[in-house]
Amino acid sequence: MEIEKIELENGSAIGLCFQMQVAPLLLIRADKGFVMCGYLDMETADGLGDVAVKVKGVNTFDDVLDAAVVGATQAAIHLGIKLGMTGREALELMF
Repeated sequence: MEIEKIELENGSAIGLCFQMQVAPLLLIRADKGFVMCGYLDMETADGLGDVAVKVKGVNTFDDVLDAAVVGATQAAIHLGIKLGMTGREALELMF
């Protein structure tokens, strides 16, 4: 498991990376929510009321920050997050 502090304009986030058999499981957590890779379940995050967004096709933390948001929970949308913005832009709204 890899844990990395990720400095952004509005605060510091924590990146978690678990190397799986084929691709890494990646998550970056900010104060109010997180950006997750395709391994994690959007429906569960939405049902729990989490501020969460999903990106796909990522292998590194930089990929997560640069990738387009392809899914967002209702709580994330309420925070102003929109599909198509980058993971970095979504995270900046989560501080």
